Amino acid sequence: MNDNASFLVLFLAPIKEYLADDKVSEILINGPSQIYIERSGKLEETGASFASEAQLKAAAVNIAKSVDRQLDEMHPDLDARLPDGSRVHATIPPISRCGTILSIRKFKKEMLTMEKLEEYGSVPPDGVLLLNAIVKLRKNVIVSGGTSSGKTSVLNALSGLIPAKDRILVLEDASELQLQQKHCVYFETRKPDKNGQGEFSIRDLVIASLRLRPDRLVIGEIRGGEALDLLQAMNTGHSGSMSTIHANSPIDALSRMETCALMSGVKLPLSAIRMQVASAINCIVHTMRLPDGSRKIVEIAEVLPLENGEYRLRTLLEWKTESVAPDGTVSGRFLLGEAPTFRDAAALTHLELPVYA
Repeated sequence: MNDNASFLVLFLAPIKEYLADDKVSEILINGPSQIYIERSGKLEETGASFASEAQLKAAAVNIAKSVDRQLDEMHPDLDARLPDGSRVHATIPPISRCGTILSIRKFKKEMLTMEKLEEYGSVPPDGVLLLNAIVKLRKNVIVSGGTSSGKTSVLNALSGLIPAKDRILVLEDASELQLQQKHCVYFETRKPDKNGQGEFSIRDLVIASLRLRPDRLVIGEIRGGEALDLLQAMNTGHSGSMSTIHANSPIDALSRMETCALMSGVKLPLSAIRMQVASAINCIVHTMRLPDGSRKIVEIAEVLPLENGEYRLRTLLEWKTESVAPDGTVSGRFLLGEAPTFRDAAALTHLELPVYA
């Protein structure tokens, strides 16, 4: 049994077999008698159950106490990282109507690399060449995609392409990234205490990190006003930075960055924010979970200058689904798009790119 299971099984005995199963990536508990797992990218309902709502709630409360957090009627929501890196989110009545809800995203000990993504069929050899050039040329990259599409895993693999000489500052709400480089400095947000004091947000971390001489910033996820601070950092010499954002497409990722920047409270005209987004972000790497549960990088796009105030993208590589079998198996292929504008820069620095027509 791994460390994750050893820690959680004290409170969650009914699901111990799934905690110990390395193929299970997430466990979703919707009340005491409805438990699902995600295995190999697909959700499965299990026959497991807790004896009662009281037993499940007690387990959630004990997990909260074990990480020095509160879960009660005054604090009915818990978002926590366990000592092994696993993520736990819990809600209890009155905000959840069907009893205690618990989600456990298990920590992956295996470090994902570009080579492994290629081996799994998540990215083709041409995609690896493109991504290597993008990172080595210090392009600012946003990894976009839906929930559980593999954004963090792709960000982790991308970070492995950063040269070892660079000083990397990693900022996260809850530590998930496992960078391979030696010169990495990790930061994590802090929730407010029971008196509502002591909070240190991602935005606070971004501002503080700029005083620590970063060569590159790697931010786990953009969700709010920190987007504006990151955009300003990208536009003032901190090139080669990376982050993720929830979005349905590459163009939607730019719109989401714009919306998040507006949440900063800084009163800037939309046109000014849009110009910052278009100039700061150089490339979008879009991920998707396909119907068969597989996760792929379905598009790599370059952000071009605004035209008549509108965003423009150049697709460098994309996945085309050609058929979906009755059992959900997806067949398709990766296709090269247009050549990137940085082709000459790649040639000058002896970085190999795919052969474009």
